[in-house]
Amino acid sequence: MGMEAEDGRMSLSDTVFSFLEEGERGAEASYGSSCGGYGDDGFDSGDEGTSESSAKNEAFWESQKQLLQEAMSRTSSTEAKLLQRTKYAVNKMLQADPVDCTCSNRMAKECRNCALACIAQQLRELGYDSALCKSKWRRSADIPSGQHSYIDVVMEARNSKKGTIRLVIEPNLRAEFEMARGSREYNSLVSCLPKIFVGKSEKLRGVVKIMCAAAKKCMKENKMHMAPWRKHKYMQSKWFGTPERTGPGASSPAVVSDRQPKLRASMLTFDLHCTEVEVS
Repeated sequence: MGMEAEDGRMSLSDTVFSFLEEGERGAEASYGSSCGGYGDDGFDSGDEGTSESSAKNEAFWESQKQLLQEAMSRTSSTEAKLLQRTKYAVNKMLQADPVDCTCSNRMAKECRNCALACIAQQLRELGYDSALCKSKWRRSADIPSGQHSYIDVVMEARNSKKGTIRLVIEPNLRAEFEMARGSREYNSLVSCLPKIFVGKSEKLRGVVKIMCAAAKKCMKENKMHMAPWRKHKYMQSKWFGTPERTGPGASSPAVVSDRQPKLRASMLTFDLHCTEVEVS
């Protein structure tokens, strides 16, 4: 995976969540070559078919954009507050003194898993029942095996009859869907995604469905095979399986403080990815 900053410089946050994804891409590429193809979601370059009219194409991309904007606009006050506090936690992690990585002698800022664990710890200090989540799935005929880490927060619902609610935190959502050879329409859709996602699984599920349909359309228009790691089934496995909740907060009670931490003005606009990223 190649990354290029807009101003020619690489920011520290560009490296925070990159190394694990690079390892996955290598395994996925190996899987694709060993299978000799990408399954029935791929576009058969030998099947020319009938070209869709530009009007139909435009209508498709416009509808996908409207669906995505509608899905992302459904944000509760609880999600908005947690997003603000997540940005606060990320910023605190990036500004902190170097913290040794517990898994491979790196700094936590350069290791996805340790960076996520650090952010989860910051959220626990703010009163959230937050933990590092690790999803793993087996190889199938359609997709390669893989694993993905993210953060979740469990809290009591305002309506006690509903029990607890679980919010997913993905600090790298936009990068999950970026592609180097994406069309102008597809890239425009990707730009509508938040770089840090906070929300219920149902909300994320809708976003993933929209983006995977768009990726498939983009690949078809470019007469390219649908890579297995871009398939809907693979993307779903990242967040919607049964994750292993690890770390100090894995079994802590779901107690959330309503007291807002004092945030500096710069925190309100802090962005995990300070530069745009290109995935090759």
